[in-house]
Amino acid sequence: MRTISFNARLAADAESTDEIEVVLIKITHPLLDAPIRLSSDNTERLSVDPLAYVTRSTWLTDDGSPFKFILMGTQIPDETSEEAPSGNIVIADLDSEIAEVLCSTTVPATVSMALVYASSPDVVEHEFLDMKLRSAEIDGDQIVLSFSKEPVLEESYPAARMTKERFPGLYA
Repeated sequence: MRTISFNARLAADAESTDEIEVVLIKITHPLLDAPIRLSSDNTERLSVDPLAYVTRSTWLTDDGSPFKFILMGTQIPDETSEEAPSGNIVIADLDSEIAEVLCSTTVPATVSMALVYASSPDVVEHEFLDMKLRSAEIDGDQIVLSFSKEPVLEESYPAARMTKERFPGLYA
């Protein structure tokens, strides 16, 4: 069972609310110098020239590194019994060097996603960790990233054979 914060329950039960859902995304790849941290909310102004907004959260960061606000659309991964969780991110105006790394490599990037509220960005309402980037397609001025977990049905079974050498306690 998933634990939901008091703020999330109040927002869900309210007729109208001032709470803003924020999607935080962290993308890591061996060819990137630092992880890409993205936010769907312009919580705090970082600079005026160039104009930049960030969301500060301690989710998956040791030092509270900011998540850069960027125009994006997200499809939160769904968890059905037939398929592995998968989702999409449509990002407008991503740095061309980063887009090139994500599109041209054979090693998939790792994508983690969290849903938080703007009023409490350190309290994670829902998260999806360590998903693999499946495709990155550039379409005009935007990039579409598709990611998913490995299907549970593709895991090898049994992982280890129950032999005397591996599990001596079973044959005592």
